[in-house]
Amino acid sequence: QVQLVESGGGLVQAGGSLRLSCAASGSIFSFNFMGWYRQAPGKQRELVAQISSGGLTNYGDSVKGRFTISRDNPKNTVYLQMNSLTPEDTAVYYCNLKKYYSSISYNAYWGQGTQVTVSS
Repeated sequence: QVQLVESGGGLVQAGGSLRLSCAASGSIFSFNFMGWYRQAPGKQRELVAQISSGGLTNYGDSVKGRFTISRDNPKNTVYLQMNSLTPEDTAVYYCNLKKYYSSISYNAYWGQGTQVTVSS
């Protein structure tokens, strides 16, 4: 199994920045995406950003231009640099790993979530 350990959540004022980290333990040998989803009360869980093992990235529309995702493959760690935070970014952020075992199928792994709160 793979375990995901998140860190970096907390409380920040609007306009501030926060950096999330997620480290995956266990073997990750196949093509994969690592990234972040978030869920605010009363809302669906949504993609924030993800990055493939080859460095391909995609972002949710609401965070484009403000958030940057990166990864350190030797450490199996993904980072999310969050800038210009707004109260609408307040949510529980979940680290996610999609580990592909075929061309179309993958196993999904989730962290326990870390709270990000942005005060106005």
